[in-house]
Amino acid sequence: MAFDSFDIKPLIRPVIDFPKPGVIFRDITPLFQSPKAMRLVADTFIHRYVEAEFTHIGAMDARGFLIGSVIAYQLNKPLILFRKQGKLPADVLSEGYQTEYGEAFLEVHADSLCEGDSVLMFDDLIATGGTLIAAANLARRMGARIFEAAAIIDLPELGGSQRLEDMGIPTFCLTQFGLTER
Repeated sequence: MAFDSFDIKPLIRPVIDFPKPGVIFRDITPLFQSPKAMRLVADTFIHRYVEAEFTHIGAMDARGFLIGSVIAYQLNKPLILFRKQGKLPADVLSEGYQTEYGEAFLEVHADSLCEGDSVLMFDDLIATGGTLIAAANLARRMGARIFEAAAIIDLPELGGSQRLEDMGIPTFCLTQFGLTER
């Protein structure tokens, strides 16, 4: 049987001038509308991490929840939700960060992680790295270490993956786009 190669990149829709002029937003909803593509994405991450040594999966609000929850379920790992400010009901830790659009805050339940835990973090995309860096800082404040930061898409020109690497956090992405690539 021949291997059926499948490229996810054409299923990531470029949305010009969203959310502001000059930005090309990478919309992953068409990717999730394709059962074949969704399975490829999930299976690729599962294959990479099935024998890896980490204790928890962290998922970034909101699109990181889509892939992080699937991988947590498949690998039988606890799922930690890193949420936008004001979305969690119990005691939280909060971390401010800069996005490509302005300032934001990320929160996590203060009892989510413990000393010695190791977290594999998921988001849909690595741009400036702000969200994942904030999540890493929150996890480290609870005594956990970051195993790796994973995403479907990397925008290397914005430097987020390099910022994470400079913090000692390895990154893994399934595909990448140039800033002007359509």
